[in-house]
Amino acid sequence: MADQSEKCFTHFDGDGNAVMVDVGGKVESERVAHAAGTITMSPEAFQKVKAGKMSKGDVLGIARIAGILAAKKVDDLIPLAHPLLITKVNIDFCLQDEDNSIEILATVGICGKTGVEMEALTAVSVAALTIYDMCKAVDKSMVISDIRLLKKTGGKSGTYIRKDV
Repeated sequence: MADQSEKCFTHFDGDGNAVMVDVGGKVESERVAHAAGTITMSPEAFQKVKAGKMSKGDVLGIARIAGILAAKKVDDLIPLAHPLLITKVNIDFCLQDEDNSIEILATVGICGKTGVEMEALTAVSVAALTIYDMCKAVDKSMVISDIRLLKKTGGKSGTYIRKDV
């Protein structure tokens, strides 16, 4: 039997079968998740993105829309995720000249019975993949890295803040 101090995996029943967690009895609360990730590219690709000169169009504008759409579709992508009525999704980009990288930041909010960490992480991931797709003609060696949860608030478990933030 597991020690009471150990965390239990809630996506398994007593027989070890995967199940969707029942959130029916949970109280709705304001929940927000912040996630980030990075895409690093060649100086040529970075300058084209920065100047808005990539041949496929507005890379960051399209990546922002893709991230927002992805956050709204997590339940279609992750088998045990709940469909959620998200109240906000913000996608921001920080261009880092020193290493030709773009940091992608996603904030997702809801007033609901379950958190939006997966939605924020998925938004970052799909925004990064969209940047890759739009820039691959110039640089196929781009690297997507460091996709991580920065902070989450709300719910029974309260606030989590990544220690290296």
